[in-house]
Amino acid sequence: MNNTLSGLGVAMVTPFNAKGGVDLPSLQRLTENLISGACDFLVVLGTTAETPTLSEEEQRRVVDFILEVNAKRKPVVVGLAGNNTSELCKRIESFDLTGVDAVLSACPYYNKPSQAGLIAHFEAVANASSSPVILYNVPSRTGCNLEADSTLKLANHPNIIAIKEAKTTYF
Repeated sequence: MNNTLSGLGVAMVTPFNAKGGVDLPSLQRLTENLISGACDFLVVLGTTAETPTLSEEEQRRVVDFILEVNAKRKPVVVGLAGNNTSELCKRIESFDLTGVDAVLSACPYYNKPSQAGLIAHFEAVANASSSPVILYNVPSRTGCNLEADSTLKLANHPNIIAIKEAKTTYF
């Protein structure tokens, strides 16, 4: 396991300006505030970051900007997810992960894969990534739940280092 990823990781928002573009001065202030605060690592392009509303070019710009501002002061985790495993793996393979300590990848959304499908998906993601992978189970957003038995099977993959568990039980 990557020991640099311990403690508090903060899922960063993406601030926008009045014209609807990424507000880089506000993003710089946010990044500096988190670095000087109590967080131990930064989580960029997670579901909190309005990632579905950003183009791939904007996503890349946000990652590059935060990496530049951060200047290796804190570990950085980047969210890369999707419901098309093949396309996601191509994106991960082509995404420059230089300076990125781990990839956070949520369960595929909408198509509700089986547990075997989730295992195959995350194994493919872990194989495609040059950085360690953190699984992200958030069934309220994806419509599927990565069960504990599946997580235990995936824990045997050498490139899967953790899980962000966001399952809430509803009655």
